[in-house]
Amino acid sequence: MYSWRRFVLRLFGAKIGKKVLIRPSVHIQYPWKLSIADYSWVGDNVVLYSLGQITIGSNTVISQRSYLCAGTHDYKKESFPIYTKSIIIENECWLATDVFVAPGVTIGEGTVVGARSSVFTSLPPHKICFGTPARIVKERISNDY
Repeated sequence: MYSWRRFVLRLFGAKIGKKVLIRPSVHIQYPWKLSIADYSWVGDNVVLYSLGQITIGSNTVISQRSYLCAGTHDYKKESFPIYTKSIIIENECWLATDVFVAPGVTIGEGTVVGARSSVFTSLPPHKICFGTPARIVKERISNDY
């Protein structure tokens, strides 16, 4: 049913590339604020809290139970108004299981984020990162780069 899911999301304004796999239990807040490029995969129970724009590049994996949060509240104001900031996950990234990504974060091309990590600031390309907060552990070395 992946092709059907892609079709329905496109009807609601999402930009979904070729052969994108979105598991049935994925929660998408506002499809019209979502863009996923070709051959990417979104796992079970992922939340794409798209109050702001969420952009996922090609050949990228967002593993199960991850949470991409493109909106939050301004705690400095008495009324706690909501504000949004875009999230960008570039091409060939892998967010392992249960990764949290905060508003305004960009994860650079080819970067891997380890399981149960929390990403509060942008990460550069071609790194392996993990922890809370996520930090660079080492370079991602591949013959492709």
